[in-house]
Amino acid sequence: MIHTVWPYLALMLLIAGTFPMLERRFGWRVFSVMPPIVMVYLTVTALSVSGLWHIEGDIQSVQKMLIAQVIPAMLFLLMINCDLRAIFALGPRVLAVFFSTTLCLFIAFTTTYLIFRNVLPETGWQPLAALSGSWVGGSANLVAVKEAVGMSDNALAMALLTDALCYSVWVAVLFSIARLAPAFNRWTKAKESADIVASVPTPTGPITPDSVLLWLGMALAAGTASRALASVLPESMYLSNTSWTIIFATVAGLIVAHTPIAKFPGASRIASGLLIFVVAILASQSNFQGIASAPWYIACGLSILAIHAILLALMAKAFRFDLHLCGISSLAHVGGVAATPVLAAAYSPALVPVGILLALLGYILGTGFGLLMASVLSSLAP
Repeated sequence: MIHTVWPYLALMLLIAGTFPMLERRFGWRVFSVMPPIVMVYLTVTALSVSGLWHIEGDIQSVQKMLIAQVIPAMLFLLMINCDLRAIFALGPRVLAVFFSTTLCLFIAFTTTYLIFRNVLPETGWQPLAALSGSWVGGSANLVAVKEAVGMSDNALAMALLTDALCYSVWVAVLFSIARLAPAFNRWTKAKESADIVASVPTPTGPITPDSVLLWLGMALAAGTASRALASVLPESMYLSNTSWTIIFATVAGLIVAHTPIAKFPGASRIASGLLIFVVAILASQSNFQGIASAPWYIACGLSILAIHAILLALMAKAFRFDLHLCGISSLAHVGGVAATPVLAAAYSPALVPVGILLALLGYILGTGFGLLMASVLSSLAP
């Protein structure tokens, strides 16, 4: 039984590092279905349920402090490689596909909630709102929306499980339809997008100890400043002090991304490490209470993807989008920056940087989209 802070923190760090290491070292197929971040969550949750530690006293205080400090710092670092100039340089056609995909997801989430709201719990809109943040951005946006709307740690399990399983199905679908591109493009009267070339700015030089310390210092300072600004702003049902903090930290990261500081290496690696550590901390507060609702959430996830696919195909027909660009835009939303380049490379190597930039744009918009969905879905709750 763990009663003190330091053994607890040591265990969280070890678990958070083990699964990404196993994926990188061995590449086991299980990680294509259950990504390391989900494995970390389920492992820590299982240990919490077993009673390995109690959420009280110093451990509870440290959990709250870490969540409050690390999430804004993580979002600040995630924005560092998001160069808005490079994204807008993609041109109107690519951005039109991206925002059409976003609109399709908005309609799909709203329609699905209307279908399933009577079989979901009273706060069943919260996991869907958090999931919407992930399905426009990534897991960091999911966590940010979760904190902003005050979603319980138990509900996070449903959001992560739905994200992992439905995402895996969608990736398989997008890879399998690549051979249908000629027929699809004839139907939409679209031209192939493989001739698009985009450049993705990347930091130069190796990651060094001083770069790690400097980025951590800047990230924590940005988080502290964001909380200070948030404390003087009014709160509402949808914009709490936490919401304002998240927004300010995101904006701060975007500002720094357009300065020479962004060329300093290490921000994205540190952000990825902080993300999986935050998920471990969140999991350590939760249990499997309410997991019986999981099948309904998985059904919601599949429904969202199906409606999204139908609407995006109709958008492609109306505006002459080609299949490859639609697929990349869809996975840039649902899968994020890690999976999108792989799909883009399978379609055409020329589309890889396009996929990366669209996924980065999703990271920028994910938290805001999730908060918008929270506002809409909560207003529709029975």
